Amino acid sequence: MIAMQYSFILPADYDMGIIDRRIRGRGQGTDGLPHLGFKAYLSARKGEFGSAENLYAPFYLWNEPEGASNFITGPGFEALTQSFGRPSIRQWMVWHAATAPDLGKAQFASSEVLPIEPHADLAGLKVQETERASRAGSRRDALAAISAFEATTWSLVRFTLYRDAPLISGDGQIYRVGHMSLPA
Repeated sequence: MIAMQYSFILPADYDMGIIDRRIRGRGQGTDGLPHLGFKAYLSARKGEFGSAENLYAPFYLWNEPEGASNFITGPGFEALTQSFGRPSIRQWMVWHAATAPDLGKAQFASSEVLPIEPHADLAGLKVQETERASRAGSRRDALAAISAFEATTWSLVRFTLYRDAPLISGDGQIYRVGHMSLPA
């Protein structure tokens, strides 16, 4: 499995209604994509839930790398790049992914990207992060919990989807979910 996210930082005075309309109008276009675990259409408004910026930042869980490759080289992604430019795409190898049957009801998400310390015990970290994600995924308010790592910059991501606005601490980003694309 691969987790993937790109993010567009938008001007402070940007009309985020444009993003909301884009999600409503185009979100169904990724419903049922081959190899898709889910796509969460995410946005954040400057000042809401502590967000420092206006953001459009979809998050994907792919069951197979082929799905990510086909999406990035396909017409939907091409249309996105024509509107916003070609983004840098973060990709993480998944250590643990738990999703609830009612995943489509997600309204909020949190994401935290953390550095992996040099010389960290990676096997031990994998066990800790898998256990943490498993606990997070079993919480009553959580609909998904992902823990994954990336070995170019040595970072890990903790991503969670919720029915209701989460209360998190730390340097995480909270998003609103505009649409959830799910497998067929």
